[in-house]
Amino acid sequence: MNIEEVDGLTAAALAALGSAADLAALEALRVKYIGRNGLLPELMQGLKAVPAADKPALGQALNRFKVSVTAAVAARQAALAAAAKAAKAGAFDWSLPGRWARQGRRHPIQQLIDRTSEIFRRMGFTVADGPDVETEYYNFDALNTPADHVSRDVQDTFYLPGGLLLRTQTSAVQARYMESHPPPVRIVCPGRCYRRDTTDATHSANFHQIEGLYVDTRVSLADLKGDIDHFARELMGPGVKSRFRTHFFPFTEPSVEVDFSCHMCGGAGCRVCKQSGWIEIMGAGMVDPNVLQLAGYDPAAVMGYAFGMGIERLAMILFGIDDIRRLYENDVRYLAQF
Repeated sequence: MNIEEVDGLTAAALAALGSAADLAALEALRVKYIGRNGLLPELMQGLKAVPAADKPALGQALNRFKVSVTAAVAARQAALAAAAKAAKAGAFDWSLPGRWARQGRRHPIQQLIDRTSEIFRRMGFTVADGPDVETEYYNFDALNTPADHVSRDVQDTFYLPGGLLLRTQTSAVQARYMESHPPPVRIVCPGRCYRRDTTDATHSANFHQIEGLYVDTRVSLADLKGDIDHFARELMGPGVKSRFRTHFFPFTEPSVEVDFSCHMCGGAGCRVCKQSGWIEIMGAGMVDPNVLQLAGYDPAAVMGYAFGMGIERLAMILFGIDDIRRLYENDVRYLAQF
């Protein structure tokens, strides 16, 4: 082996590397020439048989071989990568429209909770919250519900161990709030409730309510009527009216059910209001003195009104939803309409 042979091998290696068709072929040539079992280690072993006077010059030639081959491998790798990138870019059709990521949006139930809460905020109410898992006291006893009332039955309420239950109404939040806040109190309580209802087009075992409470020294049924009238117009339009019908609830006396004139037909009668011209919206009334007393208030000094309505019912009316189950099926195509 001499210097001329090493230079010839270098030239041949560089020519082969420069014409490598792809990265796999390039790697095979790298292993062939400078790999652990390649040509270079074999030539280095051959230095042992070379006369001492010729070893320095031959060693330099072998080093030039290694440096040249290493640089040629790196250069060819960069060239192949650039060619692949250019080919990929050339295949892209820049005239195609952009592919936008689908944006999420709030669920229609949450939209309506926010909308109703904001209306009451502008009327001076604040938003209060409470636990979904309640005690029997706050869910029933503190709201003047008799021990034999049908709502306490196991067929209507989800009872849990330890005297707990899943709240059947957000009125429990009102009872908790009054215990820790002296009057005046002006709150709305949106949240999820649970009842043992058979699921169908208009009922669900879990649903949402928003309830309101106003307690002060001088509060009357006229205040309730005025606030509900304003809420109706803000939610459903300036032409909507409200009416009160006598009813019974354990925690209010007197109690009323509140109807809004149908916003679809203006009260003339249609499919939405079942030709009556009115849509039942909420239960309401003046807070029973027993409820005030249980909360630590003096019924002789303060009075108040309370109301509660189902968010799902409002959503079905406002959005024209024919089946409450559509709100919980998580069909993004359907929910994206709202």
